[in-house]
Amino acid sequence: PMESGGEKTVDKRAIARHEVREIEQRHTQDGLRDRDSAATVSNSEDDVVIIYNRVPKTASTSFTNIAYDLCGKNHYHVLHINTTKNNPVMSLQDQVRFVKNVTEWREMKPAFYHGHVSFLDFTKFGVKRKPIYINVIRDPIERLVSYYYFLRFGDDYRPGLRRRKQGDKKTFDECVSAGGSDCAPEKLWLQIPFFCGHYSECWNVGSQWALEQAKYNLVNEYMLVGVTEELEDFVMMLEAALPRFFKGATELYKTGKKSHLRKTSEKKPPTKESIAKLQQSAIWKMENEFYEFALEQFQFVRAHAVREKDGELYLLAQNFFYEKIYPKN
Repeated sequence: PMESGGEKTVDKRAIARHEVREIEQRHTQDGLRDRDSAATVSNSEDDVVIIYNRVPKTASTSFTNIAYDLCGKNHYHVLHINTTKNNPVMSLQDQVRFVKNVTEWREMKPAFYHGHVSFLDFTKFGVKRKPIYINVIRDPIERLVSYYYFLRFGDDYRPGLRRRKQGDKKTFDECVSAGGSDCAPEKLWLQIPFFCGHYSECWNVGSQWALEQAKYNLVNEYMLVGVTEELEDFVMMLEAALPRFFKGATELYKTGKKSHLRKTSEKKPPTKESIAKLQQSAIWKMENEFYEFALEQFQFVRAHAVREKDGELYLLAQNFFYEKIYPKN
């Protein structure tokens, strides 16, 4: 009986050794696999995707050109999302395709995507790593005036291109006093739905829910949202936060010929009366509330990141460190 007990023990040990060997082999294979996948994405910085879902007429072209100018030197890809008829809402099947592409298109990472698309929540599609969203918004009336003249006169970026309302010589003021549709308060409803996203209610003009959702997304889903009026500061903050993409951006913005691109031709500033008339509308009040909310948030972020000295802005150095690190070796 003793012998058989001893044999059992040997058996058990042999099996255990065999199992250990199997686990070790598996680990080595996993290690090799991990190493290979690590080689394709050398580090987490190279896996980053930025989405800039540009609101029309907010200086988005000027900003995007900085990304184009830097992508060669900083080694990332810039891709324009061109939607049919500039439709900011994607079909469900296109949303799935887009999320899949952005997430899995290894050869294009790191990437900077830009286009007139409303916010899309990647978590609903089960992805592990979300892209970084950024955006720029503008005073709603100024944005509308810019768009109004852009449709009539185009700009200096593609001067030969015929625009939708070309030949219509009516000024913005004339449009407002005549109650025209191109300068109607409904046309102000754009920045809210762009931030609100792909929900039906976002596109219901004047929806309180859409305003709240837009604010929620701005705070929770966007890394940084700048304002047209203070674009240089926005560029500077991005360079500080994401040097992998924006190293050299501030200098380029200050000295670049392209940074103030796309002046809308023939733009006449609206009169006080026109502005007052638009400001009476509930839609303006909501769009303006959203704009002020975004502006305040941007100024808050900036106040905690930069200081001004002799009229020059400079970034604060790192203000935290680690201590009381235990256990001691």
